[in-house]
Amino acid sequence: MKFVVDTHTHTVASGHAYSTVQEMAREAYVNDIEMFAITDHGPALKGAPYYYHFTNMRAIPDVLYGVRILKGVEANIIDYNGNLDMPKVCLKRLDFVIASFHDICIEPASIEEHTNAYLNLMKNPFVDAIGHPGTPEFEVDIEKVVSAAKKYGKFIEINNNSFTVRYGCEENCLNFALECKKQGVKIVCGSDAHISFDVGKFDEVYTLLERIDMPEELIMNTKASNFIEYINNKRKRIRMSDLIL
Repeated sequence: MKFVVDTHTHTVASGHAYSTVQEMAREAYVNDIEMFAITDHGPALKGAPYYYHFTNMRAIPDVLYGVRILKGVEANIIDYNGNLDMPKVCLKRLDFVIASFHDICIEPASIEEHTNAYLNLMKNPFVDAIGHPGTPEFEVDIEKVVSAAKKYGKFIEINNNSFTVRYGCEENCLNFALECKKQGVKIVCGSDAHISFDVGKFDEVYTLLERIDMPEELIMNTKASNFIEYINNKRKRIRMSDLIL
C-alpha cells in the first residue's frame, strides 16, 4: 500500500509553517507524491491568512514540478452548532475543505457538544473531511460521527502529525479507523506537514492502517484519480445547487 496523495499541508501563509508553495511542490515530487492539497489555516487562528488568500488561490498553478495541487483550507470550527470561520462564498471556490477543532479557536466542552458540532457541519455541502478527529481535547461519540460521515458522504481524516503533537490521540485514531472500516466509510490521510520535508510523510498512519488491515478501497490516498473523480463530482453538485437556487 502506497499513498500518492497528501490531503493536508500548510504553507508559510499559515503563520506557523515554514515553506512556500513551490518548496512544498518540489519536495512532493521528490517524495513521489502525485497530488497534494494546500490547506492553510482559516482566519480564526492567529497568524493565519484572511479570506482573500483563499479566494485568490486560483493564482497558484494546478501543476508544479509535475505534481497536481489542490486548493483548499483547514477551516476552524468556531461554535458547537458546527459553524466555520470561512464564508460559503469562499468555501465553494475551493477543491478541498477540511473542518477541524483547535483549542486556540474554541474552548473544549463536552462529548455531546463536540459531537453535535460534527453532526451539524456534516450537512455543509462544501466540507469534504473532518480534520484530526482523534484530538483528545475534543472527545466525541465516534460511532455517531462516522455514521453521519456515511450519511452525508464526508471523509474522516487520519492525521500523521497527530501522533507527534496531539498526545494521547492514538486510541481515538485507532477507534475512528476501526469504525470507518466497520461502516464502510472512506478515510483521507494527511501529513499535516508544516514544512516541505514532511509532505507525504505517513509513517504513523501506515502502521495504524496495516495493524487493522484497512481495506484499500476505503483509503482515498492510494490513487490521484480518486480525488479527480471526487472533485469533478463535487463541482457538478455545487453548480447544480446554484442553478436550483
